[in-house]
Amino acid sequence: MAVVIPFSPADATIDRLVEFVTPDMQRVNAQILTRTGSEVTMIPEVANHLISSGGKRLRPMLTLAMASLTGYSGDGHIKLAAAVEFMHTATLLHDDVVDESDMRRGRPAARKLWGNEASVLVGDFLLGQAFKMMVEVGSLQALGILSNAAAIIAEGEVMQLGAAKNTATTEDEYLAVIRAKTAELFAAACEVGPVLTNRPKAEHAACRSFGMNLGIAFQLVDDVLDYGGKSAKLGKNVGDDFREGKITLPVVLSFRRGSESERGFWSRALEQGEITESDLETAVGLMIKHRALEDTIKRAQHYGAIARDALALFPASEMKQALEEAVEFCTARTY
Repeated sequence: MAVVIPFSPADATIDRLVEFVTPDMQRVNAQILTRTGSEVTMIPEVANHLISSGGKRLRPMLTLAMASLTGYSGDGHIKLAAAVEFMHTATLLHDDVVDESDMRRGRPAARKLWGNEASVLVGDFLLGQAFKMMVEVGSLQALGILSNAAAIIAEGEVMQLGAAKNTATTEDEYLAVIRAKTAELFAAACEVGPVLTNRPKAEHAACRSFGMNLGIAFQLVDDVLDYGGKSAKLGKNVGDDFREGKITLPVVLSFRRGSESERGFWSRALEQGEITESDLETAVGLMIKHRALEDTIKRAQHYGAIARDALALFPASEMKQALEEAVEFCTARTY
């Protein structure tokens, strides 16, 4: 079934942001390669399988961009950006085990190649390396922000387990999950930049707000793409969330707005796991009928607007414009 998703400007890109942070990202990538080294052969094999698989590295780019926006001139942002990417990678390794996912970024998930145990343990190794880099930077405040984020992300994972296959999940409950599981790392990645420059608390709060709301928008678009994206661009199979029984916002809206028989469909497919070959098409049809995909995008655009407003505190600059364009990209992307 072809799905028309009402995204905003199709030409939105993060090219300007990428251009501005490329010199620093080269240093971050060098740091990542160094820190994945280990005499235990399986560790660099598993880590590099995912790290080299073509992710956008948006979170570390945001760390570098916010450090630049707030006038930082040292080297600490390089290690903090690498730490942010390691935290994200560890989360993906753990996620794929919990979700029993087969694909990640268009390649077999690490758990399919090395097993669940290796994926979890290498994720733990990367978290350990992330905290080593945080300590080396010497900012107790930055360490506090990122370590707090690690705890909140874990809480979000457990919250998601509680909501899994539960069609009674409300929109507020679901948003609480993605705030913790996804948006918290965006927020922390953005907040550590102004911390390094000892900027006023108002700037810390603005950078954190930018990251938090961008992260929520990013995840909501992901939720829509699972039902209307393209596998080759997504790096996973369209409908994976549905097959795994994940409760995402398009499902929440469709369930709430549906008839008794339609709710019965969602309960059978997601709660009981009784999915037939045509059920994904039925699910998408119900989402279109009840405007669930369209309204999820509208919510993503709402949070994107809040993120852009958070930047109003900062004077006009090319970096500020690049960050505004990044918001457009995250709410208009098709992958």
